[in-house]
Amino acid sequence: MTAYTATVTVRLKRGVLDPEAETTKRALSRLGFELEGLRSTDRYEVDLDAESADAAAARAEEMAERLLANPTIHDYEVSVEER
Repeated sequence: MTAYTATVTVRLKRGVLDPEAETTKRALSRLGFELEGLRSTDRYEVDLDAESADAAAARAEEMAERLLANPTIHDYEVSVEER
């Protein structure tokens, strides 16, 4: 077994309202920052042991599908690095 860190980045799909990002975008605008758009994300770093990077990625994908993301409204990405 090898130690890996899987990073799962979860964001709302385009077209789904993101009130947190809209509030932050308005605040940045008031501070003088001009933005075309802003999206909020959640990032999870999962430390796990697995036989391979592919196996670690598969486990992290299952975590995303079952709990970390709602596939109806979220997109997610998984990346894996050896620790």
